[in-house]
Amino acid sequence: MQKTVRSQQALFQFRGIPPIGMTVSMALQHLVAMIVGCVTPAIIIAHTVGLPQSQRVLLIQASLVMSAVTTLLELFPIGGRFGAGLPVIFGVSFAYLPSMQAIASGGGLSAVAGAMIVGGVVATLVGIFIKPIRRLFPPVITGTVVFTIGLSLYPTAIHYMAGGTGNTYESVVVQRGLPEALVYGSWQNWAIAAFTLAVVLVLTNRGRGIFKLASILLGILAGYAVAFGAGMVDLSGIAGAGWFSLPEFLPFGVTFEPSACVALGLLFAINAIQAIGDLTATTVGGMDREPTTQELRGGIAAYGVSNILTALLGGLPTATYSQNVGIVATNKVVNRNVFALTGAFLLLSGIIPKFSAVLTTIPQCVLGGATAAVFSTIAMTGMKLIAAE
Repeated sequence: MQKTVRSQQALFQFRGIPPIGMTVSMALQHLVAMIVGCVTPAIIIAHTVGLPQSQRVLLIQASLVMSAVTTLLELFPIGGRFGAGLPVIFGVSFAYLPSMQAIASGGGLSAVAGAMIVGGVVATLVGIFIKPIRRLFPPVITGTVVFTIGLSLYPTAIHYMAGGTGNTYESVVVQRGLPEALVYGSWQNWAIAAFTLAVVLVLTNRGRGIFKLASILLGILAGYAVAFGAGMVDLSGIAGAGWFSLPEFLPFGVTFEPSACVALGLLFAINAIQAIGDLTATTVGGMDREPTTQELRGGIAAYGVSNILTALLGGLPTATYSQNVGIVATNKVVNRNVFALTGAFLLLSGIIPKFSAVLTTIPQCVLGGATAAVFSTIAMTGMKLIAAE
């Protein structure tokens, strides 16, 4: 009995071996919180460029695979220094989406790849020189950044609660003959989002053991079940998804457009600073400490280099995922085995398209309801940092 208790306590330590069942449930919780958000930017860019289906698959694959690689690199730093060595999840970032749409419309995905390479170099330099840069960001500044991150994510949560993007717009509903409940902003979307949010909040505040720790996953499963019963789950994409596929080297080519390189270079510098906030929120919220300079240096440098590799494989820019930071702050689970398993699931999603197709059937109103609670935790973590100054 005592051994079981010690194993469960390993969930709250970076190293250690927690029970397999809990590890899987915690990893799935992180996965479902970010998988749709990770895939959606690639879908939007594919539509912007007008890619054929085969190339859309390549774009999504590369983005998922490199999100997994970056996550694993941050968990298990090369030489103990190249990588943060912290429990973080990386995924395709919405922050780059408007700029990428403009770049892709004019120069195609080859221009996006070239700009990503330049941006990756900029982020790497920020990581290398993080020690003097960090002096400019005392707790009151990083706390404000974290608080702003939490607040800025609320529009995303509300947008998801209303139905989100992709297969939830009315035009797609009409084309596929799907239920009217899938129309963006319908009362069904809001009702199921509210139900999901309520389940998460009740389990977070009243649950015990696994019910409290996996409150977000259980909330998503409850919301998914209700949405499925209401006919709001579209399974049509699963049958057409393949079983195995690998990314390709430079599938879209690479060109260096000066204006595109400047635009993404600036965004990468800004996101490198945001990474300071996310990494700080992770350590403060889950480990009750601030990150060391070495953790920030290794984490941001690895973020920059991994994005250069992502560009070479035809993926889209990755960054720390704030919703996963919020989960850490909510349940305090920081064991790296949980995050490594999440990275493994991401990798499977990338090389086994049918796996990711199953995950993307989760209605976005369900994800919106679940992540609304997560984003509030991020904002509160920021307030905690500011108050500690």
